Amino acid sequence: MSNFDEASNVGKEAVDGAVRSLSVVTRGFQQIASETTEYTKRSYEQSARMFEQLSQLRSFDKVVEVQNEFAKNAYQDWISQATKVGEIYGSMAREVYKPFEQSFTNAINAGQSAVKQAL
Repeated sequence: MSNFDEASNVGKEAVDGAVRSLSVVTRGFQQIASETTEYTKRSYEQSARMFEQLSQLRSFDKVVEVQNEFAKNAYQDWISQATKVGEIYGSMAREVYKPFEQSFTNAINAGQSAVKQAL
């Protein structure tokens, strides 16, 4: 195989890797959008329930208790959501790199082969 053919194959592999990586990024952003939509719906429903409960309370102590419970749950849900989205981003970054890993290895091997042939 000539150096030109090897370079052509390395270039083709790089383009294929870029297409696979773009596909991974697209799926990752779709998953993040879906998770965010679900979180927003849950948050809205929880807020609506809390306001409904507050409107029925007559005691200031009960209002504070319901508000504190809501704040605690909202914070826990937010932390959970942030962790989930962070995991999606981490997974997406690892998957985006995988197609290029083999391309880099092949490019290095092709370069070393070309140097050996030139010597």
